[in-house]
Amino acid sequence: MVTTTRNLLTASWTADVQSFESAVSRFTLDRPLPNDCEVAFFEIAGDGHLHVNVTHKYQTTAASGWAGPGRLPTGFVHNRRFGDTRPNHVIRQIRNMVFAERIDDARKDGSARPARRSIS
Repeated sequence: MVTTTRNLLTASWTADVQSFESAVSRFTLDRPLPNDCEVAFFEIAGDGHLHVNVTHKYQTTAASGWAGPGRLPTGFVHNRRFGDTRPNHVIRQIRNMVFAERIDDARKDGSARPARRSIS
């Protein structure tokens, strides 16, 4: 399941965020999501960008252009900010992060490096 939240300080992103939330709600209609996540839209005072956090319950690989992961009590968060970006590009970037592969799943097929182990 994908949920969304928003914390907008101005009205400058309101219409876009409504469109993005609508698109996010349709992400799983044709494709199941094995790793529940939350997409948070927010602004930071003095910064005209739209900031987006995608938090997954389980750790995922990072989609191109996303920072993270950071560890939260609720899971693992990746973040990105958008400025003068076409709405369809923003939606595509969010979709890529929402459907990012779980690290455990990626390791099964060798696409992610396993964690290093120390030898004593």
